[in-house]
Parts: sequence; C-alpha cells; structure tokens
Amino acid sequence: MKNLAIIPARSGSKGLKDKNIKLLNGKPLISYTIEAAINSKMFDEVMVSTDSIEYAEIAKLYGAKVPFMRNSELSNDTASSWDVVRDVLHKYKKDGKEFDTVALLQPTSPLRTGKDIIEGYKVLKDKSANMIVSVCEVEHSPLWMNTLSKNNSMENFINSNIVGLPRQELEKYYRINGAIYIIKTEYLLKTNNIYKDKSFALIIDKKKSIDIDDELDFIIAEILIKSTNLDTL
Repeated sequence: MKNLAIIPARSGSKGLKDKNIKLLNGKPLISYTIEAAINSKMFDEVMVSTDSIEYAEIAKLYGAKVPFMRNSELSNDTASSWDVVRDVLHKYKKDGKEFDTVALLQPTSPLRTGKDIIEGYKVLKDKSANMIVSVCEVEHSPLWMNTLSKNNSMENFINSNIVGLPRQELEKYYRINGAIYIIKTEYLLKTNNIYKDKSFALIIDKKKSIDIDDELDFIIAEILIKSTNLDTL
C-alpha cells in the first residue's frame, strides 16, 4: 500500500500573519508536522502544498517535498482542504504517481506525533475503514450550552433532566481536532460525503489536540512543548 502525506500550508493567514512558519519554541510551526509524518515511517512521500516559495524552502529544509506549487484558486479562504488534496492527487497522477491512501495533516496541530499517525493507520486496517478522523473529548459538554433570548433569560437554558447531575455522569462528547485525516484515495475521489461510509474516529488526548489559530493558542502550545517530551506523548 502506497501512502501519501499532504501538509497544507498556504501563506495568506489573516488571523495570525505567517502562522504556518511562525517560530514555536524556536522552530517553524510547520516543522512539527513534517517531522511527525517522517518519524511515523508510514509514508512513501511527505509533501507540503503551499503557494509560497519561502514556505516551500522551509518545508524542504525539514525533509518534506514540494514537487509543485499550489495555484491561486486554491490559496484563498474559500478553498477547502479537500479541494487541495484532490488537486494534489490529480497532479501526482499526471506525473505517473498514484497512492492508495492520503493523510491530511494540518500544520496547526504541532502536538500530534508519529505514534498517533501509526495508530491511525492501525485503526484504518483493523476496521477495514475508508477513513479515519482524529477526535478528542470536548473541554465543556454541549449539554451545558444553549442560545440566549434577547433579555438573556436563563429559563430552560439547561435541560431539566441534567440539572444537578455531576459532570462525570454526563454523556461524553467529542470534537474533530483537525490533527489527522487518513482516507483511501479511491473513496475520496468517488464521494462528496467523506464521513458517511466506514468512517471511524481515532481518539487523541486533549493535550495533543490543540489547533493553533491565534496568539493565545501559540502561547499554550509553547508551554505544553516546553513542559513535555514530545517523544513520550
């Protein structure tokens, strides 16, 4: 089975300028994902999809390949990551390269490790799955959330069935953390709903599930990295 890792890293981040190459504990953010992919030894090729020459050079420095640049149509806010993945697969096919699976590894998840990727491929095999998506338990149960009326009344804000229940007795909820998506290419290219048929979760610890979007996320990630040996995560 031939496996491809795609790390999407466009340069036009509006929330945090040049987020994907911003230094995190002395290293570009993108380097953590490149190293995790390479260290997993699961991939025939680890590539970065970017529209920036600068980003491409940094990616190559840390061992990734950048065989082609991303076009402008896929470098704006409206393009989805899966549009990018399909475009990458199409370009590889034109060059005579095809892959059985593709892993989408977002650079904004620096605490996801090679071990997590290996476990994802194990679940893919054990479940005979079409797709594996990493999730983590949510920090706060959505059962304690609701919308507010115009006068901010709390009447009926919480379902009466759970009022007074301790947190431990509430049903667990999970969120997609964006760290790992592994999908069979044949399945990806023939369906518009990738979460439907034989798609399974890979549960990852919350402390490895930080998704960097702003400066506060950077600060939290740096604290975690400085206080933790990533090899033991």
